[in-house]
Amino acid sequence: MSLPQPPERAAEFGRDALIVCDNLVRIYQTGSIEVQALQGLDLLVGAGEMIAVVGASGSGKSTLLSILAGIDAPTAGRARVGEADLLTMSRRDRVRYRRHTVGFVRQQTASNLIPYLTSREVIEMPMVAARRPARARRARADELLAALDVTDCADRKPSQMSGGQQQRVAIAVAMANEPRVLFADEPTGELDTATSAGVFEALRHVNREFGVTVVVVTHDPEVSGQVERTVAIRDGRTSSEVLRRTETSSNGDTHVIAEEYAVMDRAGRVQIPREYREALDLTRRVRLALEADHVTIHPDPS
Repeated sequence: MSLPQPPERAAEFGRDALIVCDNLVRIYQTGSIEVQALQGLDLLVGAGEMIAVVGASGSGKSTLLSILAGIDAPTAGRARVGEADLLTMSRRDRVRYRRHTVGFVRQQTASNLIPYLTSREVIEMPMVAARRPARARRARADELLAALDVTDCADRKPSQMSGGQQQRVAIAVAMANEPRVLFADEPTGELDTATSAGVFEALRHVNREFGVTVVVVTHDPEVSGQVERTVAIRDGRTSSEVLRRTETSSNGDTHVIAEEYAVMDRAGRVQIPREYREALDLTRRVRLALEADHVTIHPDPS
């Protein structure tokens, strides 16, 4: 017997977004065990945005990033970045996509850099693969070294740099071929607080100055709290979003207002945050009531 399918999205869903995930599914087979890492995830990201993706270990956030970066392939649903359809692209298309459309920064600096190459050499490597002329490679490397404040590291190898400098150079490597999107998986996970702030500011800088869309996966609330939109993933689905805006009071003081929204999927499902469920003892079922301009949720009295 086939399972009922959720209603179809309208054709215009995500039409103007740079990144579109619609009912995205990723299933892994480990021996006889089937693991559903993503279970119908929905996400839209506009061009030029900088967002943070958060979630507990095993929630699916790193799987999502791997799919969007072209490292992994989805099982079902829809995933698009720009004009690239991540479900149907060929191996050659995937190589071209990873080379030109996206950049990727990993948590472990050893995975981003090459021990025997200087910063300038490793930044130029993606451009060599893309067959850019030597003069253009050098100019782009100089531009990125200056933009990320690591010009003095141009001729240094990783062992001659601090952790923060290594991650700034890693961002430069990811930006070498002028990608439309920069993905960063826990880029500050191995750094102290002060160094993390500097690396995150470098990501903000490339977002502002180069207009690249930035998606950061992080568990660090200090990092996720510095972007205008934080997307939370739970059990393979987007569960909530926090939107932040800056307002100025009548006396000239500025302050940040953060509002949390639950994300409703196309079947009408909403994940209620755990602290809400525990506060009101919401368990197996709840009672819904439609009011004039809102819906109320009541605990089951039985």
